[in-house]
Amino acid sequence: MDWMAWTWPTAAFFLTIAALLVIFTVLAIRFPETPRHGVLGIETTRGDRLFITLLGSAFINLAWLGLVGQAQPAALVVCLIYAAAVFRWV
Repeated sequence: MDWMAWTWPTAAFFLTIAALLVIFTVLAIRFPETPRHGVLGIETTRGDRLFITLLGSAFINLAWLGLVGQAQPAALVVCLIYAAAVFRWV
């Protein structure tokens, strides 16, 4: 598999996503949730909000690379603030 550069940051990214999916699955089984209405006006569950967070974070990082073009740690801070907002208000 020489077609992809598996670096430690790449492995950490995919392991984090896998861990989030496992954690949210366990939470859904252990603590069932009823959907709630947020600022988007649609029903969302924890899994929906996780998906919205991951999708939005991808766009934040792409925009960061295109507009700022520097290291991503500051974009991570923006993504964490965005994630907190999504899980609080969406």
